[in-house]
Amino acid sequence: MEAAIALGGNLGDSRRALDQALDRIAVRIGPILAASGWIETPALVHPDDPVREHPSYLNGVVVAATELPAEEILARLLEIERALGRVRDPEALPWQPRVIDLDLILLGEEVVDLPGLTLPHPRMHERDFVLGPLARVRPDWRHPVLGQTVASLLTRLSAGDGADDNMTGS
Repeated sequence: MEAAIALGGNLGDSRRALDQALDRIAVRIGPILAASGWIETPALVHPDDPVREHPSYLNGVVVAATELPAEEILARLLEIERALGRVRDPEALPWQPRVIDLDLILLGEEVVDLPGLTLPHPRMHERDFVLGPLARVRPDWRHPVLGQTVASLLTRLSAGDGADDNMTGS
């Protein structure tokens, strides 16, 4: 099965952290079949965050071959984040700067709704920093719930059709 994983970071040496994450994904999740490369995007800032600007992100998407179930992939992604220095503060506002952020976006055509894990990622279709890189490597991947391809979702988002204009960072 193919797993689409979004990667992002905006603290420290983001390129190095993303490259290290890519290497670890290949070992812990499965062989990398495709990688989008890294793009720079503005940070998403929570409306209640007193800091109005955060450093830009480097973002990308990789597709890995895997036989692991979704819950195990998520557990391994969280382990990779911790190993690379990510510290999660449950009291912090969402979208705070981070060394690394790894999100399981799609796993084949699976639809999963568990505490802490929803597939496909519930906001992937609202985020150009996910759809853009994913469209580079899997434009024809069909969203299992919406029924549209990644390329068509990106086109709709770019046109502002149902898009949330605030969704421009990781």
